[in-house]
Amino acid sequence: MTSPRERVRQATERWGEADVVRLCSELVRSSPGAVQGRLLDLAMVLGGLTDRDWLAGGKPPGHGYWSRVWAVRALLYVWDQSAGRAVIGALGDEHWRVREMALKVVALRELGQAAGIAERLCADEVPRVRAAAVRALAAVGEGEHADVVRGLLDDGPLVARAAASALRTLSRRLDRDLG
Repeated sequence: MTSPRERVRQATERWGEADVVRLCSELVRSSPGAVQGRLLDLAMVLGGLTDRDWLAGGKPPGHGYWSRVWAVRALLYVWDQSAGRAVIGALGDEHWRVREMALKVVALRELGQAAGIAERLCADEVPRVRAAAVRALAAVGEGEHADVVRGLLDDGPLVARAAASALRTLSRRLDRDLG
């Protein structure tokens, strides 16, 4: 089995970096039924799939969101600023895995314009999304986000650990004691 990084490398060898970024941006915005042609080809490579019906036919039902997860995840490995809008849009995706992955991209690519959305996602119903949101705030947040992060110190263990780490990172990055 190949790693996500390796599958992105395979995609860039096949289509080139610029096209992979563009196609990932389109894929992130697509509905499951719209994943056809080159978008389906890319999703197959990024997901390491061989059964086209798995995504195209929704087999098993309800798994069409994975193409969006894989597209956002690919942007951890290949990037252009033009993909920023798609990533920010993915923060509002109906499926939590897409939101979580988009927050990871926000943190890595330091998409400061997403700080307000990341702050709102600190109240997401899914703990993994809340943890990713506080990590994103550690990378792109400002002092005014510290209260929200501190409020998550009493959350479950995953989120509380992420919040404690985020406060340390924010304090260091902003050169202020926010603890």
